[in-house]
Amino acid sequence: MQTSQIIVYIVVLVFSVIIHEISHAVSALWRGDDTAQKLGRITLNPIPHLDLVGSIILPAVMLLTGSSFLFAWAKPVPINFLRLKNQKTDIPLVSLAGPLSNILLALISALIISIIIKTAILFPNLIPPASAAVIEFLDIMIRVNIILAVINLMPIPPLDGSKILTFFMPRELALKIIYLNPQICFIVLIVFLMTGILGRLIAPVIMVFQSLIYGIIRFAAS
Repeated sequence: MQTSQIIVYIVVLVFSVIIHEISHAVSALWRGDDTAQKLGRITLNPIPHLDLVGSIILPAVMLLTGSSFLFAWAKPVPINFLRLKNQKTDIPLVSLAGPLSNILLALISALIISIIIKTAILFPNLIPPASAAVIEFLDIMIRVNIILAVINLMPIPPLDGSKILTFFMPRELALKIIYLNPQICFIVLIVFLMTGILGRLIAPVIMVFQSLIYGIIRFAAS
């Protein structure tokens, strides 16, 4: 992979994980917790969100080593679950907001690609030469955000999927899941990533999501 492509992938990853975290913060604010807002985390400024390992080092290593897929994270936004209006429903809702934001980014990227393709078919003279680069960029947006959504929906602490499942758990067990040591959980997750175990588990799910998204592009552009 060329250096320029690596830079694009890292930029897309960082942007996507920031949107993911902002979505958690905004949904928490909506449900009664303004902790992230007070700490200045509802912002597109990357500085408050960047995690040296999760946002830069890990994705760079995965790209340079030819990993079959990419993963990254930003600093988790601080959420005081005790301040939410209804912990039983709001913890899953706030947790679901992050993966949903990634799915939405993938769908928006697919829509723009289909518009470009449709315009190129109907009005070929209106499409600038740079459109191919734009489509390539949006294609990376789709792939990266599908991967982020699928991984974060896995029911493995501290991923969002584990918190979504607390809706079905007794309160005591749900609190244990929510407050598990995130550093230990991330170490386990990185081991799964680097050994390829996680990739083998989620590859079929990623392929299904990609087939759906690219099916939308083909339908909209036809």
